[in-house]
Amino acid sequence: MIQVIIAKSDQQMKDVYKVRRTVFIEEQQVPESIEIDDKEEQSIHFLATDNGNPVGAGRLRIEGTKSKAERVCVLPDFRRSGVGALLMIEMERLSKKQGLKEIVLNAQTHAIPFYKRIGYEVTSELFYDAGIEHMSMSKSLDGD
Repeated sequence: MIQVIIAKSDQQMKDVYKVRRTVFIEEQQVPESIEIDDKEEQSIHFLATDNGNPVGAGRLRIEGTKSKAERVCVLPDFRRSGVGALLMIEMERLSKKQGLKEIVLNAQTHAIPFYKRIGYEVTSELFYDAGIEHMSMSKSLDGD
């Protein structure tokens, strides 16, 4: 059973970084110096597990009146299984609880259809981050 929690313990944080390392550093060849950045400490980290095994991760930062979802990733064997959507639901839930009205993110272009399906809209032109095509997206948290 898939479960999403806010990572708090040392082991949970190790699991977050393990998933991110697998997806971003090993699979997508993002340099570690870019993947692990100076925003880790100010972020709220989310961990998705399947029967206790780490399968997805993401982080959320509060930026003024909105939140920003970052580093959202799912291990290859669990893609298209709902893990990404569950991570986003929990990030949106926490954002609403904080009284925020909007959540934003920078999506890799291959993930744009996924984000559109769960209510996000493209808000920028194409740009590159870590050599990978991205577009900014946002979702209003009013009325959900």
